[in-house]
Amino acid sequence: MKKNFINIDDFSKDQILRIIAISTNFKSGKVVRASIRKRDSHNDKTGILIFEKPSLRTKLSFFKALNILGFDPIYFSPEEVGMGQRERIADMAKVVSKMSDLIILRTFKHETIEEFADNSSVPVINALSDQEHPCQALGDLLTITENIDTSLEEVKLTFVGDGNNVATSLAKAFSLLGGTFIHCVPQGFEIQEDQMDQINKYNSKSNGQFILERDLKKATAETDFIYTDVWTSMGQESEKKDRLEKFKEFQITEEILTNSSGKFMHDLPANHGEEISEGLLDHPQSIVFDQAENRTWGQAGIIHYIFSD
Repeated sequence: MKKNFINIDDFSKDQILRIIAISTNFKSGKVVRASIRKRDSHNDKTGILIFEKPSLRTKLSFFKALNILGFDPIYFSPEEVGMGQRERIADMAKVVSKMSDLIILRTFKHETIEEFADNSSVPVINALSDQEHPCQALGDLLTITENIDTSLEEVKLTFVGDGNNVATSLAKAFSLLGGTFIHCVPQGFEIQEDQMDQINKYNSKSNGQFILERDLKKATAETDFIYTDVWTSMGQESEKKDRLEKFKEFQITEEILTNSSGKFMHDLPANHGEEISEGLLDHPQSIVFDQAENRTWGQAGIIHYIFSD
């Protein structure tokens, strides 16, 4: 049976921990490209990347991950796709999966990925949708494990910003793993209610915690990681003026980091002067660029796990 990775909760706690371990081994060099090719014969496989939304890190990291595993990557840009316009999603899925071994989708609507996966005969990975960004979350978990000397159950992460796809996937991951996720956000921008129902359900089983906190200083004072994201995502440009006003008290600054021992994270790209003050990515507490690199290793772990028996 094919394994998809559409939502963070497509994998159990044990599976997520296994993927993190695999990713760590790739990054450390314990698993080398030559041995992967010989053992798993990925060198005769093709990975298709279909993007409705452009990306620097997602495209680059997936290309590198596929190359590490021995896949041949083929990329289709937003201009080439026309998914659901030039061709029905179901038809495209059936055609592409006849000619490939793995499909990586980056779309505007989560429903697009779900429909594509339902009609694909090969595994489908969500490289971003409006609902979730599970590959980002896996890369982030790898980064977090590199910066702790305890278990993930003991970790507190404060996410400052919109209850968007990144926040949703991270909150789900923390609820599955039993950690503490603190969401600091202005009223009206929380994680969707149906996603919160699932997060609360996971927390009841894992003894994890989800905390909603409106006070930025309180939310960031005693936490292990401070994570933020852009206030206005791609496709929300018409809301920018309103969002700038409502999020203006939620900017991460040097003062915020000085008053906390937490490591600083951002999934990039960053808007300097909006969600972060100028120069914050190079702050001593920042692990942002290591976090970006770990997208490659996290995704190599995901793909390897999907094709493992």
